[in-house]
Amino acid sequence: PKRNTMKKVITLCCAALLLPSVAFGTLPVGEKPPLVVLEGDRGERVNGGLWSSDELVGNVHVLFYVDPDESDLNNAASDALKAEDFDKEQFRSVAIINMDATWLPNAVIQMRLESKQEEYPRTVYVRDNQMLVEEWDLADDSSDIVLFDRDGTVLFSVDGQLTEVQIQELLGLIRERMNGFRRQNPEVPYERQLQVHRRGRSPDARRGPSPNAS
Repeated sequence: PKRNTMKKVITLCCAALLLPSVAFGTLPVGEKPPLVVLEGDRGERVNGGLWSSDELVGNVHVLFYVDPDESDLNNAASDALKAEDFDKEQFRSVAIINMDATWLPNAVIQMRLESKQEEYPRTVYVRDNQMLVEEWDLADDSSDIVLFDRDGTVLFSVDGQLTEVQIQELLGLIRERMNGFRRQNPEVPYERQLQVHRRGRSPDARRGPSPNAS
């Protein structure tokens, strides 16, 4: 009995230690986070001027929130997004750098970000002084990826390195929004549902009678 009791105590302690890492670092899917404005001491765009989270409304956006020391953690997800080459009129990306999460000098980070901004003009690069950690509860000293719908609703939020399955989930969600529909039946393959959507029929609709049927 004492041994079983000790096992239960150890299990509960381990669960308590794990809970913060599970709950902390991601935005609730299906909700809109509060407005955040980065300006002055709070942060700003790399090329100057304020950045506001209301800019996420109007297009599908993917947001990277990155500790400079973890900048390579989600290269696989970044490369997958580049390979898709989504329509720039519908899809935008934002890279927000957590400046307080590193010992690197700000001047060094600024030079790197300016270079990145020139290399990837379609991505908005922003410097942040931990405001998204404080106001959105995103993880500090990490790499977060958040996908927003056109109305600013969170569709996907992961803290840390994405698995291949999560990368494909992210790409699938973006494709759905690019094509103007949401997957209705998770058991029906995405491409099949897209074909049906383009023909204007429900994925579960049965074929009607042939036009040549008498």
